[in-house]
Amino acid sequence: MRGDEKLRRMAKRMQKDADAVRQARAAAAPETAFRGTPAFVGPTPAMPHREVYDGQYKRTLPGKLVRAEGDPPVRSKLVNKVYDLTGKVFEFYIKEFKRNSIDGQGMTIISTVHYGRGYRNAFWTGEQMVFGDGDNQLFKTFVDLSIIGHELTHGVVQFSGGLIYQDQAGAINESLADVFGVMVVQYAKKQTVSEASWLVGEEIFTPEVNGHALRSLRAPGMAFDDDILGKDPQPYHMDFYVNTYTDYGGVHINSGIPNHAFYLLAQYLGGYSWTKAGQIWYQAMQTLQNPRATFADWADTTVETAWRLFGAGSFEVAMTRRAWKLVGIHI
Repeated sequence: MRGDEKLRRMAKRMQKDADAVRQARAAAAPETAFRGTPAFVGPTPAMPHREVYDGQYKRTLPGKLVRAEGDPPVRSKLVNKVYDLTGKVFEFYIKEFKRNSIDGQGMTIISTVHYGRGYRNAFWTGEQMVFGDGDNQLFKTFVDLSIIGHELTHGVVQFSGGLIYQDQAGAINESLADVFGVMVVQYAKKQTVSEASWLVGEEIFTPEVNGHALRSLRAPGMAFDDDILGKDPQPYHMDFYVNTYTDYGGVHINSGIPNHAFYLLAQYLGGYSWTKAGQIWYQAMQTLQNPRATFADWADTTVETAWRLFGAGSFEVAMTRRAWKLVGIHI
């Protein structure tokens, strides 16, 4: 153990920060009817509009503008990294899903780095992304491609109509963010489903932490097992679903179940995750009509989407059903 009293103080601060992040995400999930985002159609390729701000270790947003779209690299390597990685996420969405930025309409991608002092998280406010520097004890910077893809995808979910940030609907929201977060890493590295690590936040832990990443889609519940952070609480199957009042009904916990379903489907279909499995998940996100969707609702929508994209008797439909069955959801 790394000191019981120190552990308690650190855990209390982490819980306070985590609660603030969850409140921000809940506020960005409006109770509105769903609306799909139309595919981008234009005479010239869409280009990103990025702005990266320096929070100057304060908790006010957005901070001081440091680099805007088209500006040359600046002295801050962290600012340049955020600029480049948000560009990679934009490229992924526009090339593979014909989605023009977060809202599908060319929305400016705003990011703030150096948020607070020793802040151990990253989050989407409903308008922009925010990245803490970590505490250098457990967490390094949260500027990691899978984390950026995750947070930006919370915006995509929001502008695709929104999912209520509570219980299974909230867990679907978190799962979508994880799924697209890992896919953008695979896209950037040109990895097939068998080559990928399927980890979210693989680069954010310090060597002090006994863990590989924040979450694993391949093996939910096995990402970390640490004295301070505890053990990864995610289930991979409905038999182990966690009923809780904390974490908005376990949105970061039970998301392991749809995460693993996507992983299984991608393995069955092979190749690059975004060419088939990712298309099913993205198009399903655009057609889901229930902001309070359950896992069964979401599974039904993915099967219907696979049917629409690949045909009623297709291998893709059969494997989508099988993936959900293997995590305990029968449709």
